[in-house]
Amino acid sequence: MDYTAVLPEDQKIFSMQELKSKGFTQYKIGKLVDEGKLLKLNKSYYENAEYCGEESDFYYVEAYAPKGIICLLSAAVYYNLTTYIPVAVDVAIPRKAKVSTMPDWPQMNVHHYTDSRHELGITTVREGKNKFQIYDIEKTVVDIVFYREKVGIEETREILVTYLRRMDRNLNRLLKYAELMKCDKVMRQYLEVLV
Repeated sequence: MDYTAVLPEDQKIFSMQELKSKGFTQYKIGKLVDEGKLLKLNKSYYENAEYCGEESDFYYVEAYAPKGIICLLSAAVYYNLTTYIPVAVDVAIPRKAKVSTMPDWPQMNVHHYTDSRHELGITTVREGKNKFQIYDIEKTVVDIVFYREKVGIEETREILVTYLRRMDRNLNRLLKYAELMKCDKVMRQYLEVLV
């Protein structure tokens, strides 16, 4: 029997639970792996080898870093705030969370955030049947300013200048996040210089 008819071609990553909810037994999943139609990423996730949609490194985050949120420079690139291209996907996870295995590709930089920092400003992006979590644009800018030494002063400046030029910017939300994340003084200093 051919099981590919039920395996959606427009979804890149599947959890074991998702496959089971679509009616796949452990045996069927093993058969699809043997046939090269599914690639086993780890104990809980599989990659669709016959995926035919847009590619994104962000789709892999959930498989390797549960509760992982796209952050810092990777989020800045997503929002077109920087011309800098990071070599790895920046992923925030809660401070006490563990990441068991990391892929060779895509490379991921894991950042441990406090619970309050980790939970603020999360948004879910859906691209067809694929999804990933990322911080909204204001949270991204606040994190960049907070971690400016790690990110780079030039990159931080470029990101802030580009953000301030945007018509959809929300300075009230930016300052509220900055206050909650204890970097409102630094943020105001940057804004005074750049505005």
